[in-house]
Parts: sequence; structure tokens; C-alpha cells
Amino acid sequence: KDDTAHYDRRVLGFHTPGRFDKILDVEHCWLQPEPSNEIRLFVRDYARAHRLPFGDMVRQTGLLRNLIIRTAESTGETMVILQCYHADEALLPLLNAVYAKFPQITSLNYVLNNKGNETFHDLEVVCYQGKPYIEEDMEGLRFRIGPKSFYQTNSAGAYNLYKVAREFAEIKPTDLVYDLYTGAGTIANFVARQARRVIGVEYVEQAVLDARVNSEINGVTNTEFFAGDMKDLLTEAFTSHHGHPDVIITDPPRAGMHEDVVQRLVALRTPRVVYISCNPATQARDLELLDEVYKVTRVQPVDMFPHTHHVENVVLLELK
Repeated sequence: KDDTAHYDRRVLGFHTPGRFDKILDVEHCWLQPEPSNEIRLFVRDYARAHRLPFGDMVRQTGLLRNLIIRTAESTGETMVILQCYHADEALLPLLNAVYAKFPQITSLNYVLNNKGNETFHDLEVVCYQGKPYIEEDMEGLRFRIGPKSFYQTNSAGAYNLYKVAREFAEIKPTDLVYDLYTGAGTIANFVARQARRVIGVEYVEQAVLDARVNSEINGVTNTEFFAGDMKDLLTEAFTSHHGHPDVIITDPPRAGMHEDVVQRLVALRTPRVVYISCNPATQARDLELLDEVYKVTRVQPVDMFPHTHHVENVVLLELK
């Protein structure tokens, strides 16, 4: 049944489950801290009142495409990223209105994106007002988060997660640690005080730049970060040049690790591997391959997203 006539297409909310082309308008999201809800509602109501074209994901038309609001729980800082399909004279008045209404916004940005998807890692993010980043505090460390940086959405839960990973790793002052899929270097900097040296590897180049800045602003001098595809970067030549790791911490995306990366970990025969996963299914797949030389000795799930079926799982692997 065609229900397109029965709902207002001028909505700003979340995808209806299973539907990329339908958005559920949201008046209040209980998971979002303020001023996130007020910002979202203001943008929607302003766009309606000024008859700005809402994006059509099927036809790839309109102006307003996507709104991202990131809030730092520990500092109260807020980042807003507005994605538009194209440049338009109505864009800057909208941004001005948002900033006038919410001067507490730390970082107000926009992106022009006419691609077939909403990812913008390969696009320019324009910082229109404020700083081009927000910051989170964790155990005395300050982490700078840019528009393209990955940072756990539940920062308090992330602290618990990283403490488990650090406990499992049992890092000694003489240890060389590899932090794979390091993102903005959060884990690398978090464990650096216990290690001799930490090497972080990450695919997104901007995240690596953020990781280096995070080390610098925290006075951490024993980290190095490298950008590149993990399966191409983590080679025998790389480990020969930078040193054989005593501990590996790996925190891959939902897809898990590429099989070539798994086989490289098998070849490395590192004494301790801590595998953090947001997808136990792909983690189980990788663990089966790692079983050739490693055994699972500890497992600790972390409830990062209460009242959902999602869970982070930390596994300690040691050589058989």
C-alpha cells in the first residue's frame, strides 16, 4: 500500500527500521542530551517556515540532506554538521539563525554532498562558526574530536570499555603496543602511560591527524600513528621496521578484520592480543581463524548501549 500521501515529507528524525527512504519525525529523543533536541527541532521548524526544500533520498533532490549533532558528555561541548545537496543562498541564513539561537554551539559546520550516499570522509567540511572540533575528557586526558573523527557515542561507557581492554592487556613499561584501527588515537593515548611505545594504525587519514594532535595536547611523547589500509600497511616490512609488538589491541569496525589482517596476526604470534568488537558475529568469525595459534583466556561483554541488543565484547587472546 502506498502511504506516501499520509505523512509529511518535511521531517527531520531517524530512519524507519528497514527503510532507507522513509524518515520518522521525532519530537523528542530521550537518548540525546540537550541542546541536541532543541537544535534539531529548530532546524526542522525553520526549514518548514522558510519553505526550504527537504532532501528526497530516492530522487536525490532538494537542499537539506542530513543533520549530525555530536555532544561531548564530559565537557558539554556540541558539534553540528549540516549536509546539503548543493550550495544555495538559503544555507547561510539558516546557519546564522541556528548560531544566533544556540550560541553555546562549539562547532557549527556544513558539507556540500551531491554523492549517492551520506558519507563525507572524502569531502570538505566547512567550519562556519566556532572551533573545527569538540573535546572529551577521559581520565585526565583530553581528546579532540573533528567532524570526521570516530569517537564512541557513549563516552562514559567507552571509559569502562577501555579500562577493561587495558586490564586485559597487562601492559608493562618495556612493552611495544600496536593499536589497530586506532581512530583518533583514544585507546593508544589511554594506554601510553603504561607502555614503552605505542603504534597506532588507522585507515582514515584525518583521524590519524587527530590522533597525533591528541598526543600532543596531552603531552604524550611515546606514540606514533600511521594512515593506510590495515591489510596493506601491517606487513612484515612494517613490523621489521617498527618492532615486533608485545601486545596488540585491535578494535575493528562492524565488518571485523580483513582476512589478510587476521593471517598477519597469526604470523606475528604476539603474546597478548586484546580484541574489542562491536559485532560479536564477525568477532567469532575472526577468532575461529586466530584459533590456529591463539587461545581465548578472558571474555568481558560491555553494555555500551543499554536497552538495545548491541554489545561491545572484549576478548583476550594468548598464545597456545
